[in-house]
Amino acid sequence: MLAKAEGLSNLRRVKKHCWLIIVLILCTALIAVHAAQSPTAAPAPAKTAAKATPGMDIAHTVTTVTGVAISPLLGASAYGAFKYFKTEDSQRKNLPWFAQVWFWGPALLLVGAVALKDTGGVVIPTALKKPLDVAEALENKVSGLVAAGLFVPIVASVFGSDAVKEAVAGNAMFASLGISGIFNVLMVPFAIIAFAVVWLSAHAINMLILISPFATVDAGLKAFRTFLLSTVTITGFANPMVGLVWSLIIILASWFLAGWAFRLTVCGTQFIWDYFTFGRTRFKPCAQGNAMFLAREINKVPLRTYGTLARNEAGELVFTYSPWLVLAPRTLVMPKATYAVGKGIFHSEIVQVNGDDHTAAFTLPPRYSTHEEALSQCYGWGATTDVGIIAGLKAIGRFIGELCGFGAQPASAT
Repeated sequence: MLAKAEGLSNLRRVKKHCWLIIVLILCTALIAVHAAQSPTAAPAPAKTAAKATPGMDIAHTVTTVTGVAISPLLGASAYGAFKYFKTEDSQRKNLPWFAQVWFWGPALLLVGAVALKDTGGVVIPTALKKPLDVAEALENKVSGLVAAGLFVPIVASVFGSDAVKEAVAGNAMFASLGISGIFNVLMVPFAIIAFAVVWLSAHAINMLILISPFATVDAGLKAFRTFLLSTVTITGFANPMVGLVWSLIIILASWFLAGWAFRLTVCGTQFIWDYFTFGRTRFKPCAQGNAMFLAREINKVPLRTYGTLARNEAGELVFTYSPWLVLAPRTLVMPKATYAVGKGIFHSEIVQVNGDDHTAAFTLPPRYSTHEEALSQCYGWGATTDVGIIAGLKAIGRFIGELCGFGAQPASAT
């Protein structure tokens, strides 16, 4: 218990320090923007009134990073195409890679193909649509990594721009401190952190789509993501400062959702790996313990926590997990109940059985498919049961059969 309390205390301290860092960066950035936008002693000539200001540069940068984090491939390619057409023909060869036709052209075509798949998602059979959703989730992971490593550092180097250098040079205190170089060093890590937390929350939508068996739910989730991206784009174009505020709200909200999104991303990644590599062909349940995800919160251990379920020397079911996958291992003794392995179409579960009611306790990755009976034997449970769509289809089949006079069991004589 002492170790657990100490671990929780350390985790709270880490989050507190992260908050302090983020608040310091934001406050300092706001001070810099205010100083950069403050008027100098000599009025600016009329012809330079339309020149970009540091505050606008920062606002556009934060808005761009937030929008690209929500949908990396669409955001990076659309931003690249915008810069391409906004640049004079003679200067286009000097544009960065994401603003070259060879990148944003095929990328926008791929985005269009995904949109076409999503448009017909309600009528496409789920069994046919899931592999496409797996491919889309994989693309989102790859494009997110590429954007974090190659796109964000280029876009976030705003403090190296001429507008910021001139504004800082006009302030004696900031010029003497060399604040432009300091901010240029701080802005890139902050942008990458902001990108990471927003991407993690947005990527969770792909994971929910992957796990959900209902096409209508998938369509609703994707519509919400598109709406969120459109609000960032519209506010950014209408008023850069409004776009900045809205983007900061999304970043802070994503920070609070980071733990939930991380667990969902780990779960979805495991599903993708098992689907693509046909994990069930290499997997065999182990009597010493098997890796799985919690299907609901139990004793304050969050939903979709990844860990290993095994029996201890006393015969109790013990779930061992590591918060954030890297912190010290912890254990959860499962409540005493009647457990069974439930078979599903896309993934199976371990359920608590109470008569005809089944309560999901663990979500099993796809590699457990066809191994349900062996898993049940590992833990000394009885026969497997049907859950999810399989249970529903069998119930409908029994109802229709009994309605037609087939399959009904005769009443026993008394």
